Amino acid sequence: MSNRSLKTIFLAVACCLTFAASAQPSLKPWKKGGLETGQYRNVFAEMGYPQAEIDARLEKIYKEVFCGPNKVYFEVGDDMAYISDVKNKDARTEGMSYGLMIAVQLGKKDVFDRLWRWSKKYMQHQDGPMKGYFAWSLNPDGTHRAEGPASDGELYFVTALIFASNRWGNDGQINYLAEAQNILNLSWSKDGTDGIKPFIDKETHLITFTPEGRGVGYTDPSYHLPAFYEVWARWAYDGRSDFYLACAQASREYLHKSINAETGLNPDTNNFDGSFIETPAFFGRRMKPAFRFDSWRVPMNIALDYSWSCADRKWQTNYANTIQAFFYSKGIDTFADQYNVDGTEVDFAMPAGMGEMQGKGTRHSVGLVSTLAAATLAADNKISREFVERLWNSKNEPYADGYFDAYYDGLLRLFAFMHLSGNYRVIEPAR
Repeated sequence: MSNRSLKTIFLAVACCLTFAASAQPSLKPWKKGGLETGQYRNVFAEMGYPQAEIDARLEKIYKEVFCGPNKVYFEVGDDMAYISDVKNKDARTEGMSYGLMIAVQLGKKDVFDRLWRWSKKYMQHQDGPMKGYFAWSLNPDGTHRAEGPASDGELYFVTALIFASNRWGNDGQINYLAEAQNILNLSWSKDGTDGIKPFIDKETHLITFTPEGRGVGYTDPSYHLPAFYEVWARWAYDGRSDFYLACAQASREYLHKSINAETGLNPDTNNFDGSFIETPAFFGRRMKPAFRFDSWRVPMNIALDYSWSCADRKWQTNYANTIQAFFYSKGIDTFADQYNVDGTEVDFAMPAGMGEMQGKGTRHSVGLVSTLAAATLAADNKISREFVERLWNSKNEPYADGYFDAYYDGLLRLFAFMHLSGNYRVIEPAR
């Protein structure tokens, strides 16, 4: 057979596959959120995956992260555990609070209680100006690498504790609601003494990058989860419901200003008004504001807000369509994990990790593959199915350059599977 004949056959097959994909109906986002309906989409089932396979796949991914040879969850003694960013050899409030959220969502009370006890004993400041806040980075033995908090940790700690209160009650060894209220009350009591302030700015109603030092004056788009505040307004029972609802509204408005309308991309950090800031020097140089590692979480966070609240439905659907279209244009199997906000290539790729486990350059990261798939909860385009398929078939394994991230890639992949299987929900009080 001639090369011309082979090429003709290839083009014909490609055209058929393209036509078949485009002939598939768009996945339609729901028009009401779980806070109103108590219902959550199972996108995998909508696409025809058998429920038994969905359940088995989710359990397999959970075990990879919490139990397998590349696990990031480690038990300590009879009643504690921590989650480690193993490539950086530390435990972070990010990972600990993510672990709490995963445990309460999947009904794993022992895992939740172990993680909370370790967090409270080693991470949470019990006295001094930062009382109630959590040191964001610790060695696995519980000694501190850093004293200051990162505000997203507090955000997740409070929400996960409220859900634990709703799911398991407060009559056991841990009063989950009291612990959540303690974090909130101690935060609101900060008045700037020693440079320590509330982790949510009282004037703008926006979460800070850090509640101390320079970080009180700007934010991180990936810290914005408006529906979390709606949960607080309902079940924190601390007398601040109106403030939390204002936070939810302010957070949604901020995201409109923070995200590039043409690409769907946002910088890792920016000012409260959405404008760019001069970033600190990393790796011996200052980098332009760009869509990098923190930013990967934004598509999934907006999908969560859509799934739970649906309060910003039209804008969020347009956002999901825009960001999926951008990455699709870069090659759905080849897009990189860092771009300038205008969609151009970065002039310097931030390395992933530190020391001997550092990954240099960009790659087609499974963490970003996962969060872009999760954005399907809000999308109504004809390509979102392909993003979901890539997540379904994904593996968290070493990249071609040898870099491997069991922690960040692994947790984001697990979260995305929870979202798209209907297992990431608002947990209401037992009736």
